Amino acid sequence: MGKIKSTCSLFVHSDFIDFFMNSNYEKPKDLKFDDLVVDICFHPNREVIAAGHIGGNVTIHTYSTTGENNELMNLEHHKKACRALKFSSDGIHLYTASKDKSIQVIDLNTGSVKQKLKGAHSSAIYCLQVTGENFLASGDDDGCLKLWDLRTKTAVMDMKENEDYISDLAVDDQQKFLLATSGDGTLTAFNIRQKRMELQSELFDSELLSLSILKGNQKVLCGTSEGVINIFNWGEWGNISDRFPGHPLSIDCMVPITRDIVCTGSSDGIVRAVHILPNRFMGVVGEHDEFPVENLSLSHDRKLLASCSHDQTVKFWKVDNLKKEKVNTKKKAKKTNKPKHLAPKDEFFAGLAEGEPSSKTEKNDEDDDNDDSDDDSDDDE
Repeated sequence: MGKIKSTCSLFVHSDFIDFFMNSNYEKPKDLKFDDLVVDICFHPNREVIAAGHIGGNVTIHTYSTTGENNELMNLEHHKKACRALKFSSDGIHLYTASKDKSIQVIDLNTGSVKQKLKGAHSSAIYCLQVTGENFLASGDDDGCLKLWDLRTKTAVMDMKENEDYISDLAVDDQQKFLLATSGDGTLTAFNIRQKRMELQSELFDSELLSLSILKGNQKVLCGTSEGVINIFNWGEWGNISDRFPGHPLSIDCMVPITRDIVCTGSSDGIVRAVHILPNRFMGVVGEHDEFPVENLSLSHDRKLLASCSHDQTVKFWKVDNLKKEKVNTKKKAKKTNKPKHLAPKDEFFAGLAEGEPSSKTEKNDEDDDNDDSDDDSDDDE
């Protein structure tokens, strides 16, 4: 049973940098914890964020751009690390998955466990994805993927198509196809209506760690352990149509911001804004010093991005201004090692205003927009 501590209910051109520097930049204060935060998720319609911790507990906070953040609940229903969590589409329930191999459903009105799928997997669960009003997908350390009908508490699809852990899951808007990346270096598409595997990609040399659907369900992005974004055409799962290198280390998480822009979290501790087709590094949204970025989540109003890291902190970044930036498709990306930071000087890198170089440099930021990227940029025109 969960324990409730509170009863509260529930790129870039220089002028764009100047715009961020001079705007009324307000964001919530950081959430600081005593242990590592493994996953985070914003509530679908309220100013609430949930965090899963390595100790197994789940904390739920309200956040504010004008006042203090407040803890609503501290739930202790898992025996081991809470690795993944998702809110239901109506925001009434919170789904959590753990290294203890269980999936649990929390009633957010009471903080109690409504459902518990004990031994949901034979190995530790790694990721979750909501695939419908009563359906939930889960992937584990051994490459097993299951689709759950929460009304009957049974797995209506149970497939083992991977030789390594399922690293990330994504579903299309029609909730017909479930995509899964794996540490074995493959992208796999499942038809969850027909309960079968649709197609699996060729085996890549590097692990596929993160996943996003962009361009109105036309493109699928996979972040790799080598710092490359592999780009697939929708429905053509066998092989990539383009690749975008440039991250100096692995791309551990990513979240779509607009139709063309994705934010990535890397093991170098930096959160970047990346434009896809044409492929451009727009700039640095935020950072966790040199601690790896574990996960990202976008708020319900799409104005804030949250990130968690090994620094035991959840940080918030304002991203609503990203949609106002236009990428010049006629100009090739300039080659530079100097990162561009999209945050005001009182947040970090104060020297940017005076033209001082940052202590951190990105490997060929805005560089590796190779010839293939420029050719493929016409695909979306």
